[in-house]
Amino acid sequence: MSRHRLEPTRPRYGRVAALGAALAITLVAALGGVGLIPSTVGGDPASAEQQTQAEQAPAAAEKRIADPVVLDPPVNLAPQRSGTGRRIVFSQESQRVWLITPKNQVARTYPVSGSVTDNLAKGSYQVFSRSERATGIDDSGTMKWFVRFAHGRNAAIGFHDIPVNKGKAVQSEAQLGTARSHGCIRQASDDARELWKFAPIGTKVVVI
Repeated sequence: MSRHRLEPTRPRYGRVAALGAALAITLVAALGGVGLIPSTVGGDPASAEQQTQAEQAPAAAEKRIADPVVLDPPVNLAPQRSGTGRRIVFSQESQRVWLITPKNQVARTYPVSGSVTDNLAKGSYQVFSRSERATGIDDSGTMKWFVRFAHGRNAAIGFHDIPVNKGKAVQSEAQLGTARSHGCIRQASDDARELWKFAPIGTKVVVI
């Protein structure tokens, strides 16, 4: 009977190294997938910066969105709480007049200059007197298209054009829209003429 001597097993280092490398690659991929290792490791730093900027872009865009602006009511609409029917509306706060038709449509609206003093109570009035030409108290100037609707302490209160005193207008039309008179409501010449035609005796005037 022949005898054979068993030779010792030699480790195959090439296979061990390959197996170790494969395990390392698998581990890195798994950790990167769950976010424990940044996906850009070994990558281009510029790509990582671009990704960060892209993520921040929506937040920056949201900051640029302006808050909604609340606009004043359009002047071509009849003011609220100004009554009904054919009427003239004068807003002391806005220094503006509206000529309103029976169907509540604005026939004309424009800036005016009312009194610098609080001489008119809010409420409803009626036109009671008209003068195509008039002279102010204490010879304070002449005016046209005077439509009176209220009684002041010393004189009637109404609508008229910008008075002329000693050959010079007491204010410019560009200054309309601000309170500048001492009782009445001053208007541009064309507007004063239109209100004159709109407002016969008895026309309702609403002061708001």
